[in-house]
Amino acid sequence: MTVSRVVSGDGYVSEETREKVLKAVKELNYRRNGLARSLKRQFTETVGLVLGDISNPYSTELARAVRETLLEQGFNLFICISESGAKEDVIAFESLANHSVDGIIVATRSNEAGDRYLSDLVDTNVPVVAIGRDLTHKNIDFVSPDNLKGGFDATQHLIDLGHKRIAFIGANLRSGSNLKRLQGYIDALEQHDIPVDERLITGRSEGIADEVGYSTEEIGFEGMKRLLSLPDPPTAVFARNDFTAIGAMRAISEAGLKIPNDIAIVGFDDIPLAARMSPSLTTVRQPMRAEGQIAAEMLLERITGKANISRRERILDCELIVRESSGHRRQ
Repeated sequence: MTVSRVVSGDGYVSEETREKVLKAVKELNYRRNGLARSLKRQFTETVGLVLGDISNPYSTELARAVRETLLEQGFNLFICISESGAKEDVIAFESLANHSVDGIIVATRSNEAGDRYLSDLVDTNVPVVAIGRDLTHKNIDFVSPDNLKGGFDATQHLIDLGHKRIAFIGANLRSGSNLKRLQGYIDALEQHDIPVDERLITGRSEGIADEVGYSTEEIGFEGMKRLLSLPDPPTAVFARNDFTAIGAMRAISEAGLKIPNDIAIVGFDDIPLAARMSPSLTTVRQPMRAEGQIAAEMLLERITGKANISRRERILDCELIVRESSGHRRQ
């Protein structure tokens, strides 16, 4: 007990005894038994975070905010990557559960197998918070940017500039039917009686599985090339995220065209690179760090028993950031 008080810093120990214990700790290279400590306290003081496209700077910003919030309360973070759909989701969830994490934050796309596994975990009293994942469960908290309004505002901005042939890169119309950014794009077109042209909505190449639906820089590049090959290519593009927009900008440049003179482009996220692009990227800013912080706080409240049992939802406002890539109003 004396050694425990010295090592943990809790309780009174005389200075003479403290020095003796610390000397013995150093000589014996003593380390606390984390498992025994967690069994006693009923916490492992670890939280799992499952991310999708780790190459996207959005994931980095989100993970940093989660980690900082957890560290303030003495919790550590384990990160798992799930880039290839339901199978990797289940592997990640199972691994975290087997390591007895106190709770899990999930920031991957919804899928049937993964959602079923998460629901089972919650039913065994493992707290879960979803970031942007369209999973409805009475005990799973939900945090998300307002993707629907963000997609609408991005498209509305291009319409206000005089564009009518506006493309969407990042999902096919069929596979992206539940994607709120795509739905916001469609809503804006329909509000202005602009026909929705399926040829202008592109994601992965035909024949490539789109189970996860993460939109990458390469999807932006290939999608833009397909759009430029159309007999009547678009004059503007709304990309599902900034990473996709950067890929599209590369394809436009390689085709010898100018942004925004030939094609205007708008992204989503406002990653740090967006402002440093040439031309700088017009985008919808989502509060990435706030999402991570709020999700971590919600999870900690559930872990410590401070949260209500019922599901909580936080939809965070986004902001259109106008830069050079969308240009001026068309004459």
